Amino acid sequence: MTLEVQTAQHAVVQGPADRQIAADAERLSAELAKLRGRLFPPSAMKTLRPFTSGEAARLIGVTDGYLRQLSISGEGPSPEVGAGGRRLYSLADVNALRAHLAGQGGAKARHYLRRRQPGEHLQVVAITNFKGGSGKTTTSAHLAQYLALQGYRTLAIDLDPQASLSALFGYQPELDLSGNDTLYGAIRYDDERVELSSIIRPTYFDGLDLVPGNLELQEFEHTTPQHLAARGQGAGQELFFARVQQAISTVEANYDVVVIDCPPQLGYLTLSALCAATSVIVTVHPQMLDVASMSQFLFMTSDLLAVVREAGGELNFDFLRYLITRYEPNDGPQTQISGFLRTQFGDRVLTAPMLKSTAVSDAGLSKQTLYEVGRENFNRATYDRAYEALTAVNAEIEALLIQSWGRKP
Repeated sequence: MTLEVQTAQHAVVQGPADRQIAADAERLSAELAKLRGRLFPPSAMKTLRPFTSGEAARLIGVTDGYLRQLSISGEGPSPEVGAGGRRLYSLADVNALRAHLAGQGGAKARHYLRRRQPGEHLQVVAITNFKGGSGKTTTSAHLAQYLALQGYRTLAIDLDPQASLSALFGYQPELDLSGNDTLYGAIRYDDERVELSSIIRPTYFDGLDLVPGNLELQEFEHTTPQHLAARGQGAGQELFFARVQQAISTVEANYDVVVIDCPPQLGYLTLSALCAATSVIVTVHPQMLDVASMSQFLFMTSDLLAVVREAGGELNFDFLRYLITRYEPNDGPQTQISGFLRTQFGDRVLTAPMLKSTAVSDAGLSKQTLYEVGRENFNRATYDRAYEALTAVNAEIEALLIQSWGRKP
Protein backbone atom coordinates (compact mmCIF):
# COMPACT_ATOMS: atom_id res chain seq x y z
CA MET A 1 0.00 0.00 0.00
CA THR A 2 1.43 3.38 -1.00
CA LEU A 3 1.85 6.29 1.40
CA GLU A 4 -0.66 8.32 -0.63
CA VAL A 5 -3.34 5.66 -0.19
CA GLN A 6 -2.56 5.33 3.51
CA THR A 7 -2.84 9.10 3.95
CA ALA A 8 -6.09 9.27 2.00
CA GLN A 9 -7.62 6.45 4.00
CA HIS A 10 -6.48 8.00 7.24
CA ALA A 11 -8.02 11.31 6.22
CA VAL A 12 -11.41 9.66 5.78
CA VAL A 13 -11.69 8.84 9.46
CA GLN A 14 -10.73 12.30 10.71
CA GLY A 15 -13.28 14.72 12.16
CA PRO A 16 -16.09 14.37 14.69
CA ALA A 17 -17.32 10.81 15.18
CA ASP A 18 -20.96 11.74 14.65
CA ARG A 19 -20.18 13.15 11.20
CA GLN A 20 -18.17 10.09 10.24
CA ILE A 21 -20.94 7.75 11.33
CA ALA A 22 -23.52 9.87 9.48
CA ALA A 23 -21.39 9.75 6.33
CA ASP A 24 -21.07 5.97 6.62
CA ALA A 25 -24.83 5.68 7.09
CA GLU A 26 -25.55 7.80 4.01
CA ARG A 27 -23.04 5.85 1.90
CA LEU A 28 -24.48 2.49 3.00
CA SER A 29 -28.05 3.67 2.45
CA ALA A 30 -27.25 4.86 -1.07
CA GLU A 31 -25.60 1.56 -1.98
CA LEU A 32 -28.52 -0.43 -0.55
CA ALA A 33 -30.91 1.67 -2.64
CA LYS A 34 -28.86 0.86 -5.77
CA LEU A 35 -28.86 -2.82 -4.86
CA ARG A 36 -32.63 -2.84 -4.42
CA GLY A 37 -33.03 -1.17 -7.81
CA ARG A 38 -30.94 -3.93 -9.42
CA LEU A 39 -32.77 -6.74 -7.62
CA PHE A 40 -36.29 -5.52 -8.25
CA PRO A 41 -36.33 -3.36 -11.41
CA PRO A 42 -37.85 -1.27 -12.82
CA SER A 43 -40.12 -0.06 -10.02
CA ALA A 44 -37.88 -1.42 -7.26
CA MET A 45 -40.98 -3.00 -5.68
CA LYS A 46 -41.04 -6.67 -4.72
CA THR A 47 -43.51 -9.11 -6.22
CA LEU A 48 -44.36 -12.69 -5.33
CA ARG A 49 -43.64 -15.37 -7.89
CA PRO A 50 -46.59 -17.37 -9.30
CA PHE A 51 -47.20 -20.93 -8.12
CA THR A 52 -47.33 -24.00 -10.32
CA SER A 53 -50.59 -25.94 -10.41
CA GLY A 54 -49.02 -28.56 -8.13
CA GLU A 55 -48.02 -25.92 -5.58
CA ALA A 56 -51.41 -24.24 -5.78
CA ALA A 57 -53.18 -27.56 -5.29
CA ARG A 58 -51.13 -28.33 -2.17
CA LEU A 59 -51.88 -24.87 -0.72
CA ILE A 60 -55.62 -25.29 -1.29
CA GLY A 61 -55.73 -28.93 -0.21
CA VAL A 62 -56.93 -30.55 -3.43
CA THR A 63 -55.31 -32.71 -6.09
CA ASP A 64 -53.63 -31.25 -9.15
CA GLY A 65 -56.09 -33.19 -11.30
CA TYR A 66 -59.09 -31.61 -9.56
CA LEU A 67 -57.55 -28.17 -10.00
CA ARG A 68 -57.15 -28.93 -13.72
CA GLN A 69 -60.82 -29.91 -13.93
CA LEU A 70 -61.83 -26.61 -12.31
CA SER A 71 -59.72 -24.74 -14.86
CA ILE A 72 -61.20 -26.64 -17.81
CA SER A 73 -64.77 -26.09 -16.61
CA GLY A 74 -64.12 -22.38 -16.11
CA GLU A 75 -64.72 -22.44 -12.36
CA GLY A 76 -62.73 -19.91 -10.36
CA PRO A 77 -59.99 -17.67 -11.75
CA SER A 78 -58.25 -18.58 -14.98
CA PRO A 79 -54.58 -19.42 -14.45
CA GLU A 80 -51.78 -17.90 -16.46
CA VAL A 81 -50.41 -20.34 -19.01
CA GLY A 82 -46.64 -20.33 -19.13
CA ALA A 83 -43.99 -22.05 -21.22
CA GLY A 84 -44.86 -25.63 -22.13
CA GLY A 85 -48.50 -25.11 -21.19
CA ARG A 86 -47.76 -24.95 -17.46
CA ARG A 87 -50.60 -23.40 -15.46
CA LEU A 88 -49.45 -20.71 -13.04
CA TYR A 89 -51.51 -19.25 -10.19
CA SER A 90 -50.96 -16.08 -8.19
CA LEU A 91 -51.65 -16.15 -4.44
CA ALA A 92 -54.73 -14.02 -5.16
CA ASP A 93 -55.89 -16.78 -7.55
CA VAL A 94 -55.31 -19.39 -4.84
CA ASN A 95 -57.37 -17.40 -2.35
CA ALA A 96 -60.14 -16.88 -4.91
CA LEU A 97 -60.24 -20.65 -5.49
CA ARG A 98 -60.45 -21.22 -1.73
CA ALA A 99 -63.42 -18.86 -1.53
CA HIS A 100 -65.05 -20.54 -4.54
CA LEU A 101 -64.72 -24.03 -3.06
CA ALA A 102 -65.84 -22.90 0.41
CA GLY A 103 -68.87 -21.24 -1.19
CA GLN A 104 -70.08 -24.66 -2.32
CA GLY A 105 -70.72 -25.50 1.34
CA GLY A 106 -70.36 -28.94 2.82
CA ALA A 107 -68.10 -30.37 5.49
CA LYS A 108 -64.93 -29.13 3.79
CA ALA A 109 -65.92 -25.47 3.60
CA ARG A 110 -63.87 -24.55 6.67
CA HIS A 111 -60.98 -26.65 5.37
CA TYR A 112 -60.77 -24.42 2.31
CA LEU A 113 -61.42 -21.10 4.06
CA ARG A 114 -59.59 -21.10 7.39
CA ARG A 115 -60.42 -17.60 8.55
CA ARG A 116 -61.58 -17.16 12.11
CA GLN A 117 -65.29 -17.48 12.62
CA PRO A 118 -67.68 -15.29 14.67
CA GLY A 119 -66.83 -15.70 18.34
CA GLU A 120 -63.18 -16.59 17.66
CA HIS A 121 -60.80 -13.93 18.96
CA LEU A 122 -58.04 -12.21 17.03
CA GLN A 123 -54.73 -13.97 17.60
CA VAL A 124 -51.81 -11.66 18.34
CA VAL A 125 -48.52 -13.56 18.30
CA ALA A 126 -45.49 -11.77 19.78
CA ILE A 127 -42.09 -13.11 18.64
CA THR A 128 -39.53 -12.03 21.20
CA ASN A 129 -36.14 -12.51 22.81
CA PHE A 130 -33.74 -10.36 24.79
CA LYS A 131 -30.72 -11.24 22.67
CA GLY A 132 -30.19 -10.36 19.02
CA GLY A 133 -29.20 -13.04 16.52
CA SER A 134 -31.73 -15.60 17.76
CA GLY A 135 -33.60 -15.70 14.45
CA LYS A 136 -36.49 -13.60 15.75
CA THR A 137 -37.07 -11.57 12.57
CA THR A 138 -36.60 -14.58 10.28
CA THR A 139 -39.16 -16.45 12.38
CA SER A 140 -41.60 -13.51 12.25
CA ALA A 141 -41.34 -13.08 8.47
CA HIS A 142 -41.72 -16.76 7.63
CA LEU A 143 -44.60 -17.23 10.08
CA ALA A 144 -46.52 -14.24 8.69
CA GLN A 145 -45.97 -15.40 5.11
CA TYR A 146 -46.87 -19.00 5.93
CA LEU A 147 -50.15 -17.91 7.50
CA ALA A 148 -50.96 -15.76 4.46
CA LEU A 149 -50.20 -18.72 2.17
CA GLN A 150 -52.63 -20.81 4.21
CA GLY A 151 -55.36 -18.24 3.65
CA TYR A 152 -55.39 -16.37 6.96
CA ARG A 153 -55.82 -12.59 6.88
CA THR A 154 -52.53 -11.60 8.45
CA LEU A 155 -51.01 -8.37 9.75
CA ALA A 156 -47.25 -8.21 10.39
CA ILE A 157 -46.05 -5.45 12.72
CA ASP A 158 -42.39 -4.46 12.75
CA LEU A 159 -41.83 -3.13 16.26
CA ASP A 160 -38.03 -3.21 16.03
CA PRO A 161 -36.44 0.22 15.33
CA GLN A 162 -33.76 -1.59 13.29
CA ALA A 163 -36.58 -2.56 10.88
CA SER A 164 -35.15 -5.84 9.58
CA LEU A 165 -38.64 -7.23 9.00
CA SER A 166 -39.51 -4.18 6.90
CA ALA A 167 -36.33 -4.69 4.87
CA LEU A 168 -37.35 -8.28 4.13
CA PHE A 169 -40.63 -6.94 2.76
CA GLY A 170 -38.77 -4.60 0.42
CA TYR A 171 -38.68 -1.34 2.40
CA GLN A 172 -35.61 0.76 3.03
CA PRO A 173 -36.82 2.61 6.15
CA GLU A 174 -34.72 5.76 5.86
CA LEU A 175 -35.85 6.28 2.26
CA ASP A 176 -39.37 4.84 2.08
CA LEU A 177 -40.77 5.97 5.42
CA SER A 178 -41.27 9.37 7.00
CA GLY A 179 -43.13 10.59 10.09
CA ASN A 180 -46.04 8.54 11.49
CA ASP A 181 -45.36 5.65 9.12
CA THR A 182 -44.72 3.16 11.95
CA LEU A 183 -46.80 1.89 14.85
CA TYR A 184 -45.47 4.84 16.84
CA GLY A 185 -47.87 7.04 14.87
CA ALA A 186 -50.81 5.15 16.40
CA ILE A 187 -49.50 4.95 20.00
CA ARG A 188 -47.82 8.32 20.50
CA TYR A 189 -49.01 10.59 23.31
CA ASP A 190 -49.46 13.91 21.49
CA ASP A 191 -52.03 15.36 19.10
CA GLU A 192 -50.21 13.96 16.04
CA ARG A 193 -51.44 10.44 16.75
CA VAL A 194 -53.20 8.83 13.77
CA GLU A 195 -55.37 5.77 13.19
CA LEU A 196 -53.53 2.48 12.69
CA SER A 197 -55.54 1.86 9.52
CA SER A 198 -53.78 4.82 7.87
CA ILE A 199 -50.35 3.28 8.59
CA ILE A 200 -51.00 -0.26 7.39
CA ARG A 201 -49.55 -1.09 3.97
CA PRO A 202 -50.47 -4.02 1.71
CA THR A 203 -47.65 -6.34 0.70
CA TYR A 204 -47.02 -8.43 -2.40
CA PHE A 205 -48.51 -11.42 -0.48
CA ASP A 206 -52.27 -11.38 -1.01
CA GLY A 207 -53.90 -11.26 2.44
CA LEU A 208 -50.75 -10.08 4.24
CA ASP A 209 -50.42 -6.44 5.35
CA LEU A 210 -47.51 -4.72 7.07
CA VAL A 211 -46.97 -2.00 9.63
CA PRO A 212 -43.35 -1.08 8.84
CA GLY A 213 -40.76 0.06 11.34
CA ASN A 214 -37.87 2.51 11.51
CA LEU A 215 -35.96 4.55 14.08
CA GLU A 216 -39.09 6.57 14.85
CA LEU A 217 -40.23 3.69 17.09
CA GLN A 218 -37.44 4.56 19.52
CA GLU A 219 -39.37 7.73 20.35
CA PHE A 220 -41.82 5.64 22.38
CA GLU A 221 -38.98 4.57 24.66
CA HIS A 222 -38.10 8.25 25.21
CA THR A 223 -41.56 9.78 25.53
CA THR A 224 -43.12 7.15 27.81
CA PRO A 225 -41.02 8.04 30.88
CA GLN A 226 -41.80 11.71 30.28
CA HIS A 227 -45.50 10.90 29.99
CA LEU A 228 -45.45 8.84 33.19
CA ALA A 229 -43.62 11.57 35.07
CA ALA A 230 -45.98 14.27 33.87
CA ARG A 231 -49.25 12.42 34.39
CA GLY A 232 -48.47 9.79 37.01
CA GLN A 233 -49.66 6.24 36.57
CA GLY A 234 -53.17 7.34 35.57
CA ALA A 235 -55.72 4.87 34.26
CA GLY A 236 -57.57 3.81 31.16
CA GLN A 237 -56.28 5.43 28.00
CA GLU A 238 -53.16 6.74 29.73
CA LEU A 239 -51.69 3.33 30.61
CA PHE A 240 -48.68 3.00 28.31
CA PHE A 241 -48.83 -0.79 28.16
CA ALA A 242 -52.37 -0.75 26.74
CA ARG A 243 -51.64 1.47 23.76
CA VAL A 244 -50.50 -1.22 21.33
CA GLN A 245 -53.51 -3.36 22.24
CA GLN A 246 -55.86 -0.41 21.77
CA ALA A 247 -54.35 0.41 18.36
CA ILE A 248 -54.67 -3.19 17.14
CA SER A 249 -58.28 -3.38 18.35
CA THR A 250 -59.24 -0.67 15.83
CA VAL A 251 -58.44 -3.01 12.90
CA GLU A 252 -59.35 -6.28 14.60
CA ALA A 253 -62.24 -7.05 12.24
CA ASN A 254 -59.90 -7.11 9.22
CA TYR A 255 -57.53 -9.86 10.38
CA ASP A 256 -57.31 -13.36 11.76
CA VAL A 257 -53.74 -13.21 13.07
CA VAL A 258 -51.30 -10.42 13.95
CA VAL A 259 -47.57 -11.26 14.09
CA ILE A 260 -45.40 -8.79 16.04
CA ASP A 261 -41.62 -8.75 15.60
CA CYS A 262 -40.49 -7.32 18.96
CA PRO A 263 -37.24 -5.40 19.59
CA PRO A 264 -34.32 -7.42 21.04
CA GLN A 265 -34.63 -5.55 24.35
CA LEU A 266 -37.08 -5.40 27.21
CA GLY A 267 -38.29 -1.82 26.90
CA TYR A 268 -41.67 -0.15 26.76
CA LEU A 269 -42.30 -1.33 23.20
CA THR A 270 -41.73 -4.99 24.05
CA LEU A 271 -43.79 -4.75 27.24
CA SER A 272 -46.63 -3.15 25.29
CA ALA A 273 -46.46 -5.90 22.67
CA LEU A 274 -46.55 -8.61 25.34
CA CYS A 275 -49.59 -6.97 26.91
CA ALA A 276 -51.31 -6.95 23.51
CA ALA A 277 -50.35 -10.56 22.76
CA THR A 278 -52.64 -13.54 23.04
CA SER A 279 -49.67 -15.86 22.53
CA VAL A 280 -45.88 -15.62 22.68
CA ILE A 281 -43.03 -17.36 20.88
CA VAL A 282 -39.60 -16.97 22.52
CA THR A 283 -36.78 -17.75 20.10
CA VAL A 284 -33.59 -19.22 21.51
CA HIS A 285 -30.34 -20.20 19.84
CA PRO A 286 -29.08 -23.42 21.48
CA GLN A 287 -25.78 -22.03 22.79
CA MET A 288 -25.00 -21.77 26.49
CA LEU A 289 -24.52 -17.99 26.45
CA ASP A 290 -27.84 -17.53 24.68
CA VAL A 291 -29.63 -19.79 27.15
CA ALA A 292 -28.08 -17.89 30.07
CA SER A 293 -29.19 -14.63 28.48
CA MET A 294 -32.71 -16.04 28.05
CA SER A 295 -32.78 -16.89 31.74
CA GLN A 296 -32.18 -13.24 32.62
CA PHE A 297 -34.74 -12.18 30.03
CA LEU A 298 -37.37 -14.40 31.64
CA PHE A 299 -36.60 -13.08 35.13
CA MET A 300 -36.87 -9.48 33.97
CA THR A 301 -40.01 -10.16 31.93
CA SER A 302 -41.68 -11.84 34.87
CA ASP A 303 -40.91 -8.95 37.24
CA LEU A 304 -42.07 -6.26 34.82
CA LEU A 305 -45.22 -8.08 33.75
CA ALA A 306 -46.11 -8.58 37.42
CA VAL A 307 -45.98 -4.79 37.85
CA VAL A 308 -48.13 -4.37 34.75
CA ARG A 309 -50.66 -6.92 36.06
CA GLU A 310 -50.86 -5.16 39.42
CA ALA A 311 -51.51 -1.89 37.56
CA GLY A 312 -54.52 -3.42 35.81
CA GLY A 313 -53.03 -5.03 32.70
CA GLU A 314 -54.52 -8.31 31.51
CA LEU A 315 -51.99 -11.06 30.82
CA ASN A 316 -53.74 -14.18 29.58
CA PHE A 317 -51.74 -16.03 26.94
CA ASP A 318 -53.36 -18.84 24.98
CA PHE A 319 -49.89 -20.35 24.75
CA LEU A 320 -46.25 -19.53 25.36
CA ARG A 321 -43.71 -21.62 23.48
CA TYR A 322 -39.94 -21.72 23.11
CA LEU A 323 -38.60 -22.15 19.58
CA ILE A 324 -35.10 -23.50 19.04
CA THR A 325 -33.61 -21.57 16.12
CA ARG A 326 -30.50 -21.81 13.92
CA TYR A 327 -30.28 -25.43 15.00
CA GLU A 328 -27.53 -27.69 13.61
CA PRO A 329 -28.49 -31.34 14.25
CA ASN A 330 -24.91 -32.57 13.86
CA ASP A 331 -23.56 -30.14 16.44
CA GLY A 332 -23.11 -32.11 19.68
CA PRO A 333 -23.27 -29.19 22.14
CA GLN A 334 -26.38 -27.80 20.43
CA THR A 335 -28.06 -31.19 20.69
CA GLN A 336 -27.23 -31.33 24.40
CA ILE A 337 -28.59 -27.85 25.06
CA SER A 338 -31.74 -28.57 23.07
CA GLY A 339 -32.26 -31.68 25.19
CA PHE A 340 -31.64 -29.62 28.33
CA LEU A 341 -34.31 -27.09 27.28
CA ARG A 342 -36.82 -29.84 26.53
CA THR A 343 -36.12 -31.40 29.93
CA GLN A 344 -36.77 -28.08 31.67
CA PHE A 345 -39.82 -26.90 29.72
CA GLY A 346 -41.32 -30.09 28.30
CA ASP A 347 -43.92 -29.60 25.59
CA ARG A 348 -43.60 -25.81 25.89
CA VAL A 349 -40.59 -26.21 23.57
CA LEU A 350 -41.88 -26.57 20.02
CA THR A 351 -41.23 -30.07 18.69
CA ALA A 352 -39.83 -28.79 15.39
CA PRO A 353 -36.66 -26.66 15.53
CA MET A 354 -35.81 -23.95 13.02
CA LEU A 355 -32.79 -25.39 11.21
CA LYS A 356 -29.75 -23.33 10.30
CA SER A 357 -29.57 -23.48 6.51
CA THR A 358 -27.61 -21.91 3.71
CA ALA A 359 -30.87 -21.81 1.74
CA VAL A 360 -32.35 -19.30 4.20
CA SER A 361 -29.21 -17.15 4.28
CA ASP A 362 -28.78 -17.31 0.49
CA ALA A 363 -32.39 -16.18 0.00
CA GLY A 364 -31.70 -13.34 2.43
CA LEU A 365 -28.99 -11.99 0.13
CA SER A 366 -31.77 -10.73 -2.15
CA LYS A 367 -34.04 -9.77 0.78
CA GLN A 368 -36.23 -12.79 0.24
CA THR A 369 -37.56 -15.61 2.36
CA LEU A 370 -37.71 -19.30 1.60
CA TYR A 371 -41.40 -18.95 0.74
CA GLU A 372 -40.59 -16.40 -1.96
CA VAL A 373 -37.71 -17.99 -3.82
CA GLY A 374 -38.11 -20.81 -6.29
CA ARG A 375 -36.75 -24.28 -5.61
CA GLU A 376 -34.92 -24.19 -8.93
CA ASN A 377 -32.52 -21.53 -7.60
CA PHE A 378 -30.94 -23.82 -4.99
CA ASN A 379 -29.46 -27.20 -4.39
CA ARG A 380 -32.77 -29.06 -4.23
CA ALA A 381 -31.85 -31.29 -1.29
CA THR A 382 -30.74 -28.25 0.73
CA TYR A 383 -33.85 -26.30 -0.20
CA ASP A 384 -36.23 -29.16 0.55
CA ARG A 385 -34.65 -29.84 3.93
CA ALA A 386 -34.89 -26.18 4.97
CA TYR A 387 -38.41 -25.75 3.55
CA GLU A 388 -39.73 -28.84 5.31
CA ALA A 389 -38.19 -27.81 8.65
CA LEU A 390 -39.50 -24.27 8.33
CA THR A 391 -43.00 -25.40 7.41
CA ALA A 392 -43.01 -27.93 10.28
CA VAL A 393 -42.37 -25.08 12.75
CA ASN A 394 -45.07 -22.86 11.28
CA ALA A 395 -47.59 -25.70 10.99
CA GLU A 396 -47.05 -26.45 14.69
CA ILE A 397 -47.75 -22.81 15.57
CA GLU A 398 -50.80 -22.84 13.27
CA ALA A 399 -52.13 -25.90 15.13
CA LEU A 400 -51.81 -24.00 18.42
CA LEU A 401 -53.73 -21.06 16.94
CA ILE A 402 -56.49 -23.37 15.77
CA GLN A 403 -56.69 -25.02 19.19
CA SER A 404 -56.98 -21.62 20.85
CA TRP A 405 -60.09 -21.06 18.71
CA GLY A 406 -61.54 -24.29 20.02
CA ARG A 407 -61.16 -26.12 16.72
CA LYS A 408 -59.50 -29.43 16.03
CA PRO A 409 -56.25 -29.08 14.05
